[in-house]
Amino acid sequence: MKNTLLKGGLQISLLSLCLANPSLANQSPVLKEGRWRGEFKVNETRVPFNFEIKGKTLDESTLTLLNGTRRDDFKISTIAGDSIFVKMNTYDAALVGKVDENGHFKGVYKSLVPNFRGNALPFEAEFGKTYRHVDPSQNIKPATNLSGKWNVKIISKDPNAANSVAILEQKGNKLTGVLMTVVGDTRELEGTIQGNEFKLSGFTGPSPVAIKGTINPDLKTISDGEISFGIYVTQKFEASKDNKVELPDPYKLTFLKEGYKKLDFTFPDLNGKPVSLSDDKYKGKVVIVEIIGTWCPNCTDQTRFLAPWYKANKQRGVEAIAIGFEQKDDLNYAKYTLGKLRDFFNIEYDIVFGGIADKKVATEKLAALNRMAAFPTTIIIDRNGDVREIYTGYTGEVTGKYFKQYTKKFNKLLDGLIAEPNPYENSTITTASIKK
Repeated sequence: MKNTLLKGGLQISLLSLCLANPSLANQSPVLKEGRWRGEFKVNETRVPFNFEIKGKTLDESTLTLLNGTRRDDFKISTIAGDSIFVKMNTYDAALVGKVDENGHFKGVYKSLVPNFRGNALPFEAEFGKTYRHVDPSQNIKPATNLSGKWNVKIISKDPNAANSVAILEQKGNKLTGVLMTVVGDTRELEGTIQGNEFKLSGFTGPSPVAIKGTINPDLKTISDGEISFGIYVTQKFEASKDNKVELPDPYKLTFLKEGYKKLDFTFPDLNGKPVSLSDDKYKGKVVIVEIIGTWCPNCTDQTRFLAPWYKANKQRGVEAIAIGFEQKDDLNYAKYTLGKLRDFFNIEYDIVFGGIADKKVATEKLAALNRMAAFPTTIIIDRNGDVREIYTGYTGEVTGKYFKQYTKKFNKLLDGLIAEPNPYENSTITTASIKK
């Protein structure tokens, strides 16, 4: 009943949105097949993105967001009969709009979280344009080549503000890359360099990301840098080229408090049943605990990695649990969002609800940890129930060697832990023998 009410409320909200834009009324919901170029209006900044439409009819139509080599597919449907509705898969957000008399797709990107008061981002997209920031005919010769690693220093009054590392690749005027932080990465970004100015942007389903800056005359430093994460966070930065720069060790950011060897919790699964690491299901097993949120892009990237890994290895004596911290402290809402995540990625391990998406709350509920530094956080537990490793954040495929290092170490550790003896195996056999 709760989910029905949520969906009904969503329809009313989106219908009101359509009625509030009479200039977009009475238009066909069909988007032309092919490439499109869109722009979000974030305050006074324009953040471009690209997508492709496939499918001649609504039932078979797909919108694919394009970011460098990355592709993310989303199903197109309608709302209120004549408005285009593109749900961002596991993210509780959508693109909602109509095609106007000029063939432009206009609307908003908005959160679908009930009672969430975040601002909607207006956008407009035009068919047939394939560039992102600058029409190639208007290109200006780049002042330099930005390819390589950059030490990105955040300008902040907060002494604990963490720096970032950018990995960039430039070919002519085209610039691609990723910004790595202590909590994860931005996914693949795409942009341009014009003279001594550069811009990057990315939109994969969560709020769009935009980065810009000015290359200084020394060609090795950047000033007037700005990073925008949707409408929520804007950071100023300076940067210098440094192929040896590294982030803090993600294996050392979160750890067990002194005196602790084990992790303990009890959370409800999506049916409300309490689940604990002390349950018989996990005894003698190697357990992977994932602390996630469906609103978190690095969490869904990690789930994209873990779900098939678990499916291929679950018979080896390993289990996994995902603890979801969501945008509402409501089990019925979490059942909807985490259920979508489960179905989309075909997750076969347990998913439980931890509470509201807040690092402080997660730290309080997982009392053995020194702190929750980031969503996601991966905790590896051995057959004795002892915590053997904690990894903060997630390094996606776009990070290249960092992703390869992560997966190599992950598999080596899991192989080793799985090979260790099950301390409960002999006691089980003894008990069975006594009963006989």
